[in-house]
Amino acid sequence: MRNTAEKGAVKKYIANLRRKIQYHNYRYYVLDEPEISDAKYDQLFQELKELEQKHPELVTADSPTQRIGAEPLEKFDRYEHSIPMLSLNSVTTREEVRDFDERVRRMLGEVEEEVEYVVEPKIDGLAIELVYVNSVFTAGSTRGDGKTGEDITQNLKTIKTIPLRLFSDDGVRVRDSDSNHDSDRDQLLEVRGEVFIPVNKFKELNAELEARDEKIFANPRNAAAGSVRQLNPRVTASRHLDFFPYGIGKVEGKKFLRQTEILDYLRKVGFKVNPLIRQFDEIENVIRYYDALKERRNELDYEIDGIVVKINKIEQQEKLGVIARSPRWAIAYKFPAREEFTVVNAIQVQVGRTGVLTPVAVLEPVQIAGVTVSRASLHNEDELMRKDVRIGDTIVVKRAGDVIPEVVSVIKSKRTGIEREFQMPRRCPVCGARVIKEGPILRCIGVSCSAQLKERIKYFASPHALNIKGLGEKIIEQLVDREMVSDAADLFFLSKNDLMKLERVGDKSAENIRNALEKSKNTTFSRLLYAIGIRHVGEQTASLLADKFKDIDTLRAARYEDLIQIPEIGQEVAKSILLFFEQDSTDELLKKLERAGVRCDEHVYGKKAVAGTDLGAEEEVEWWSAEKILDGKTFVFTGQISITREEARSIVERAGGNVALSVSKRTDYLVVGEEAGSKLEKAEELGVKIIDEDAFRAMVGYLFRSWNKERNKKK
Repeated sequence: MRNTAEKGAVKKYIANLRRKIQYHNYRYYVLDEPEISDAKYDQLFQELKELEQKHPELVTADSPTQRIGAEPLEKFDRYEHSIPMLSLNSVTTREEVRDFDERVRRMLGEVEEEVEYVVEPKIDGLAIELVYVNSVFTAGSTRGDGKTGEDITQNLKTIKTIPLRLFSDDGVRVRDSDSNHDSDRDQLLEVRGEVFIPVNKFKELNAELEARDEKIFANPRNAAAGSVRQLNPRVTASRHLDFFPYGIGKVEGKKFLRQTEILDYLRKVGFKVNPLIRQFDEIENVIRYYDALKERRNELDYEIDGIVVKINKIEQQEKLGVIARSPRWAIAYKFPAREEFTVVNAIQVQVGRTGVLTPVAVLEPVQIAGVTVSRASLHNEDELMRKDVRIGDTIVVKRAGDVIPEVVSVIKSKRTGIEREFQMPRRCPVCGARVIKEGPILRCIGVSCSAQLKERIKYFASPHALNIKGLGEKIIEQLVDREMVSDAADLFFLSKNDLMKLERVGDKSAENIRNALEKSKNTTFSRLLYAIGIRHVGEQTASLLADKFKDIDTLRAARYEDLIQIPEIGQEVAKSILLFFEQDSTDELLKKLERAGVRCDEHVYGKKAVAGTDLGAEEEVEWWSAEKILDGKTFVFTGQISITREEARSIVERAGGNVALSVSKRTDYLVVGEEAGSKLEKAEELGVKIIDEDAFRAMVGYLFRSWNKERNKKK
């Protein structure tokens, strides 16, 4: 009896905890009015997670912990809609809108009968349906052909503005997860709406994809559709999708008289309803609102391509009925198209900051959505071939929001025979270096390519590379623009007078930069490997290579078989390293660095060379000898400690250790500060030794004392 009572108490406590979290999710994601701090929310969520781990039999499908708990799918199942999801007839002129109003009134049979219109922004996303049984989200699907869609339930669970359990219609209480009331049985609600990606998140996503050399999305709608149809729900969860409901399908246990009642109800039970929805009695007011919203469309953080005009009264909707696959009681009043026809005058190749070659169509200038467009991206060689774009072609070009204009398609019926095919170059058009194909893209691999030079030097001088203090973005841009450097090694041959020729660089600034350059010459092998910008070689990989090969000559002599034997270095990374050292420009860069006096000594007997730190001159370490107190040990830091990550890294490296960015089986110590993140949980799972800052200080006590001594001296 006691065990049963205890289990009942735990079950009740977990249910109450879920209600709290669901309520605070609603306050944060829907109302944008949080009542508790992020830390407090995380505490509640972690408590629920731990309790469910101890009592897996009490986990429910609507628990907040289940949003991204599903395994990847092999494919999506078909889903039959109980009521077809209709498409809307579109209009583009005021006359057509007025005709709709006249037709509606005539079909209702009484011209004098009151007609109310609900106007909703037409979200440019993906239409979906959500099914709730007894207030619990049980299934979700795409619109598909209107009758049959795809079951994407697990992906939709990851969207924070889609409630897993509905509030009661007073907008506060949440039904208990284990409710057995007869009134709750078999209640059905099908909610329909639009999944979309906010414009700012769309830009971030494309930037991330571009950084990984993956294909970017042409517009937010494609991004939303592609994200919600990922076979791995965790990928969908990372895309920051959002949702606005616009209506309902089949409903049991509830009756609505107006569209506005439906929207009010959806708002009360936990959905984020679009705040720009309006109700009007006159069609002229609808037209005026359309004009106002068209002016605001670029200010919104989501894409809209018009408005949807609906008859408000459900009785009138039913009376008007449907024709084919479209309702007679609603229309889409579309904004002017952001697509136009024009001619391709030429195709040019741009070389980006990472060496990616992008074909760009030079167009006969055309006005699109109030902007003159004269260039449009063709993205990559595969896209150029797929669309078969030729010089002289008539094309459809589009522009959406701030997205770079792109070629949609070629009007092949307009070809005359004088059009010319375009071939992407196999040598970089900027520096002449080899071009390699990586998936759909072509990339220049020259380390001295001027198109990439600014970014390469920024990378070379960054804190995790050679940490050249004072060499900021503006100075680097001037050095490259004035052709004072042709690669990163040229930095070390700049004189104080050279630097003083730059804008906003005086005597003191020039001297500081020269001192920083001199100091950065004493570095570690792993930092130098990271700094010279070998593709796919980040900090951790550089550290692994430095441990294995010890110096640059040994690494240059390494074979493919030698490289792939190193844990965490796969085929692609190995090929990239070999290719890097095959280039003549790489050989020239390394020779220049050697002439400049750049040293990669890991330690000098009794002394330590410190890369880019604030310690100044090398310090005597009497007890050090040839041994390193942290030799070969890998550290990871998480949370807030009293020194910066860069300072911590330098201290570990001075003592012969390595610092990694993430916890793995190779990690020896996780140093934990305040507000530790997910790395702590990962370390516990892997059995990694966990220490606090005091323990870390004790391990490298002398170095901390010398560090603080120098810092105080500088202050």
